[in-house]
Amino acid sequence: MTSSASPSSLFDADVLIVGGGPVGLTLATDLAQRGHRVAVAELRRYGEPPSVKCNHVSARTMEQLRRLGVAARLRDAGLPPDYPNDVVFRTRVTGTELTRIPIPGRSTRYTDTAGPDGWWPTPEPPHRINQIYLEPILLDHAAAQPGVQLFNRTQVAEFVQDEDGVTATLLDLDSGGTRQLRARYLVGCDGGSSGVRKAMGAKLEGTPVIQRVQSTFIRAPGLKALLTDKDAWCCYAVNPERCGTVFAIDGQQDWLVHNHLHPHEADFDAVDRDWSIRAILGVGPDFEYEVISREDWVGRRLVADRLRAGRVFIAGDAAHLWVPYAGYGMNAGIADAVNLAWLLSARLHGWGGEAILDAYQAERQPITEQVSHFAMDHAQKMIRARGAVPPNIEAQGPEADAERARVGREAYDLNVQQFCCAGLNFGYFYAGSPLIVDDGAQPPAYSMGDFTPSTVPGCRAPHFWLADGRSLYDLLGTGYTLLRLDPAVDVAPLQAAANALGMPLTVVDPVAAGPLPAAYAHALLLVRTDQHVAWRGDRLPADPGALLAQLAGRSAQTVAAG
Repeated sequence: MTSSASPSSLFDADVLIVGGGPVGLTLATDLAQRGHRVAVAELRRYGEPPSVKCNHVSARTMEQLRRLGVAARLRDAGLPPDYPNDVVFRTRVTGTELTRIPIPGRSTRYTDTAGPDGWWPTPEPPHRINQIYLEPILLDHAAAQPGVQLFNRTQVAEFVQDEDGVTATLLDLDSGGTRQLRARYLVGCDGGSSGVRKAMGAKLEGTPVIQRVQSTFIRAPGLKALLTDKDAWCCYAVNPERCGTVFAIDGQQDWLVHNHLHPHEADFDAVDRDWSIRAILGVGPDFEYEVISREDWVGRRLVADRLRAGRVFIAGDAAHLWVPYAGYGMNAGIADAVNLAWLLSARLHGWGGEAILDAYQAERQPITEQVSHFAMDHAQKMIRARGAVPPNIEAQGPEADAERARVGREAYDLNVQQFCCAGLNFGYFYAGSPLIVDDGAQPPAYSMGDFTPSTVPGCRAPHFWLADGRSLYDLLGTGYTLLRLDPAVDVAPLQAAANALGMPLTVVDPVAAGPLPAAYAHALLLVRTDQHVAWRGDRLPADPGALLAQLAGRSAQTVAAG
């Protein structure tokens, strides 16, 4: 079934995605696995390496990539298996250690529960992997999906939409030739300077500059031998000369060095790059390294005033930009993609009404606004901390020892909430959504670091393991799943209403491996394919059809008419 009366043969694709980065590739894969034809237009050549921007895949993202069948492959890539994912604070990268946030490497990620994120209730813990390893895997996975067509070295020069679809002009950047592509919907995943956002008239609003970061991707084979302490994925250098952050990219010789410019340093050339790198690393003028690329960036807090214009949507950096604290730049974009994929699919398959698409902005815009403030607030705290480094932090003696201990404690307390951010992973909820049935209960407060499992509609259904070893999430269907925790409840009327709508409804009687999480206090829960609770109760409502009509973005009259 399709959402348009126009014959399918008139369309080259169901959805045209502008931008083939992690967000666009995730959206393409999700849509293709739901049976849709997807075209992806990407400026780069096929397999052309991305930048080294992203260094972290959140647990929430890994849960979704597990559903898409690519999590295990990603887990096997990146840093060496036994390389610690710790975050360490030192006076300099080669200097004195101040504190350490322990995070296990991928070889023990599923079994090591000792660290500050080891308790997380999830089948897929976070994974530290740079985008240069992540994106090729997502690309291969998307390209292998039936229905995905990739247009590389291709720019969407312009597009127009009408009542039935979107017509885009594709420009081949090598030949200069153009062609027309007709799709039902278009999604801009084309980054912070998004042409799609500009064309649809949306504007970024917020704080344009929070901080500037002089960032350099280097190759330094000799650095690892100078590190006397245990390896770490991320190292913060804290000293009066220069504060910076260094990420291990391959665990051997490649590193990404962030030099955090001071508020008065108004441009990327305000300080000498080579001097800053050496001050952060703690090496002398004879130390050899090679600059692979310059990756300078500006930390912002900007969210688009709207995420949709008719049949055109934006996601990822096209819709929101913020300082990448807590690693939630790309991960927020993938959450956009996951949210939008099932909504578009519902509409394309015909069981979702036009109003179901309204949920995308209603759900994602408020959440991204909140996350942008979390990131900005943390950035400002870090800026203040960098401006208050004790001048004697590298000195000898009891007084300096005490200062280092104090700075270490404060650094740990401030940063464990961003590197082990249970709240950002599991605590966000969709309030005010047309697809969430409010039952009057208040969800737990949303914060960066803390998380309280909840089944209040709008929250993520808490994870638990099944008796057969699978995750609860492995049972979720492509539309809605009814978790029947009391098998005695007759749910036939709900199934009949779903059949009348053509809505995919999976009914499961989950058998937990142990006691159910305390949050599961209701006999019935309707859970969406993206793991969010849509409705809960101890019995079916008097009119199951009306309930499902709301969850499908359709009116009760439409349901009654069949």
